[in-house]
Amino acid sequence: MYPNLYYVLNDWFGWKINAFKIFYSFGIFVALGFIVSAYFLTSELKRKEKKGLMLPREETITTGKPASIFELILNGLVGFIFGFKLIGAFIASRQPGLDLQEYIFSSKGSWVGGILLGAFLIYLKYREKNKQKLDKPEKRVIRIWPHDRVGDIVIFALVFGIIGAKIFDNLENWDRFIQDPIANLIAPSGLTFYGGLICAAIAICIYARKKGINLLHLIDAAAPALMIAYAIGRMGCQTAGDGDWGIFNSAYISDVPGHVVPATPEQFQQKLKENSTYFLKGSVEDASGVYTMVTDRIETSLDKVPYKSFRGPRFLPTWMFAFTYPHNVNEDGILLPNCEGKYCRALPLPVFPTPFYEIVACFILFFFLWSIRKKINAPGVMFCIYLILNGIERFLVETIRVNTTYSIFGIHPTQAELISAAFVIIGTLGIFYFNRKAKKDEALYV
Repeated sequence: MYPNLYYVLNDWFGWKINAFKIFYSFGIFVALGFIVSAYFLTSELKRKEKKGLMLPREETITTGKPASIFELILNGLVGFIFGFKLIGAFIASRQPGLDLQEYIFSSKGSWVGGILLGAFLIYLKYREKNKQKLDKPEKRVIRIWPHDRVGDIVIFALVFGIIGAKIFDNLENWDRFIQDPIANLIAPSGLTFYGGLICAAIAICIYARKKGINLLHLIDAAAPALMIAYAIGRMGCQTAGDGDWGIFNSAYISDVPGHVVPATPEQFQQKLKENSTYFLKGSVEDASGVYTMVTDRIETSLDKVPYKSFRGPRFLPTWMFAFTYPHNVNEDGILLPNCEGKYCRALPLPVFPTPFYEIVACFILFFFLWSIRKKINAPGVMFCIYLILNGIERFLVETIRVNTTYSIFGIHPTQAELISAAFVIIGTLGIFYFNRKAKKDEALYV
């Protein structure tokens, strides 16, 4: 696993540059997901615009005005925050044993870095506006196409997506949240995809309505982009080992920490007993004899430890079916031998690498959606197909994942299973509704 960029460069090239520890793998892939999805969304919006399905909106703007005090203050504030934290983290990374994640979310930082970057951004904004300044500012009417607003849409998706992901994660883990609400709200870990999707979708729909963008064509255009964004995001989960893994695969065990070999049911049960404190108390004994809490996935008895048995074909790598996530970013598991640094643990028994399955599935589903997008004429249907495919994919993965469950009339679904089932139902009903609506609209113009 590569918790951050430092581990990538160290493993691939032997470079040990502490400053790169501030670039966490999951964050890099999330950023990449937004960039790639923005590209495909822009491409699809342009195609719809050329077909006359989406129209521009005229807006009046004032040009030639100098930079306002508010603009300069805003740029300076943004620059100060980034300079204070990132430059500060870059400098502090030289300190041995420093937890950069805690540093980023603390009150510490570089005042000099913040002031310098803030002043630089103020200067850039002033120079930009000064170049465009006219003796007499004038009003102009411009045409803004939907694809011109993709940057705004991405910002809305990022901000409200993170807010929604945090809210739904804390609702799903309410017991953990009430123990320390502030820490759980600002913690960099703990994000629920469906929460982010729902909240971001609401915010973007409100924005699109205000800007006069055809909502049905917008969500249709977004369907393939959402699928590939999710696939890339899961690449971050798999690379960092952020805890989104599945239940244990009892067809394999770890003979030594981090190494996976095939096993019999008896050998698996023996390993469960050997690591009983991990499963029953969430702690493991380190070399010094001290017990350390490493996981919050605790069971009341070994019989309740979730697992399934599946032996993968020999021509495929074992890690595709059973993986211990060595060096995972959660610092979950038992200590790895001859390992230095913070991320030196691997799970005591191998689990199903569910992020990998979602990566493969969602890339396939993306190519499917991208291939059929020109064949679907009824507005809204494309997004409904996305809802169905996304719901089925996530529901199937949840069968081999460990998540908090709810008790509803004797059944115990997870939050993701409830939402994914709702997506399938809404998507199915939506296809019938939008197809009928399109036929009625077509009949009116005949």
